[in-house]
Amino acid sequence: MSELINNREVRGQHEGDLSAEHILNAQRQTVLKQLIKELHDGQSVHDVKERFREAVGHISVAEISQLEQALMEEEGIPVSEVQRLCSVHAEMFKGSIDDIHRPAAGAPEEQPGHPVHTFKMENRAIERLVQFTLSLHMDRFRREPDEAQRIQLLEDMSLLYDVDKHYSRKENLLFPFLEKYGIHGPTQVMWGVDDGIRLGIKEIKALLTGYRTDAAESTIRSVSADDLLGLMERVLQEVTDMIFKEEHILLPMALETLTEDEWLQIARESAEIGYCLVSPEQEWIPERAPEPGMKHPSAAPEAATDSALEEGSLPPLQDGLVRMGTGILSIHQLETMLNHLPVDLTFIDENDVVRYFSHGKERIFARTRAVIGRTVQNCHPPQSVHVVNELLADFKAGRKDDEDFWIPLKDKFVYIRYFAVRDAEGTYMGTLEFTQNIKLIQELTGQKRILS
Repeated sequence: MSELINNREVRGQHEGDLSAEHILNAQRQTVLKQLIKELHDGQSVHDVKERFREAVGHISVAEISQLEQALMEEEGIPVSEVQRLCSVHAEMFKGSIDDIHRPAAGAPEEQPGHPVHTFKMENRAIERLVQFTLSLHMDRFRREPDEAQRIQLLEDMSLLYDVDKHYSRKENLLFPFLEKYGIHGPTQVMWGVDDGIRLGIKEIKALLTGYRTDAAESTIRSVSADDLLGLMERVLQEVTDMIFKEEHILLPMALETLTEDEWLQIARESAEIGYCLVSPEQEWIPERAPEPGMKHPSAAPEAATDSALEEGSLPPLQDGLVRMGTGILSIHQLETMLNHLPVDLTFIDENDVVRYFSHGKERIFARTRAVIGRTVQNCHPPQSVHVVNELLADFKAGRKDDEDFWIPLKDKFVYIRYFAVRDAEGTYMGTLEFTQNIKLIQELTGQKRILS
């Protein structure tokens, strides 16, 4: 087995101090929960922050993670409420988080191409856009809200929406691994805040598109320059706060939890979703001893995409045959055939766990191998999970066998179908998602009976 770097090997040391440390941590968590609940009850950040410094002092990212999870699971505070005051929590923690996560020189996360390095590199680009470019153009718009300044701000906000890729990689690649280790609270809260930022940017773009110097001529709704700039300031502050939460809470927590192989899988699948404003300078190839008989990843980068590392440290599937009721196919034939269908397929089993997705040339919605083994509920934003659960409940109870949705999406018209998969006895085995761009089908007229 490879001499893998496992970030968790140091755990369990100093066992003799565990009981005392546990009591101290429990006491600190009790104080933290009380302070956060006071924030929820309307206490000012200034008053609570002073008491926080006196009672708690410094705090670790692990305690913040435990705190958010406890607020939802033990205190019954809904995810939406934790999301609403997430920025207030972050403001209280600023300056108090233990500075023990500063990476050593040459640490893997400091190497170009490592997912953490890429996240931070993107954050620097976001900061330049928000704190310099947008700030400058907002000041000009405030002084003279003319057509040229409106167009400039609209271009800036369109560029800022590139954060969608940054957030999507975080949600669809990093969060699944954290959830495998039982870390659910912080991921649910952060995903909800990410969605709030996305919606805020979209709203600003819509208002800028319809804005006219004379507010009465707005094609969206009456909006003044001051109101528009006020909304922009609030959304940009959320973007800036998210950078703090990522770099002082989320990423240090992930570095303490994930193994090198898991970071490598995230790095290899990141391009599938895309990058925000900037791209990695190079592929990250960790220094490691190869397994006997295996080449170093750097020796065969193309072959590595099908390697055991990318498949979650599982050995590659051997070539073989699959006998079905109407024929026999090799595994290679079967997978290639499914990937050539002009539709996207995703299958979840009877326990709501994602087991398979097809990988065609032009997927409509991004999928990465990190979703395999993840519950479908954790693949959706918290605010839409109730729709997923309602549909699955209907399928499992036999009230429905299928459900259809259709939405316009950029230059596509997307038809999404869900089918309850049942065996010959009617036992529910899972759900198949079938997604297709039907724009060209909608445009068909007449008939075609000969080859082109």
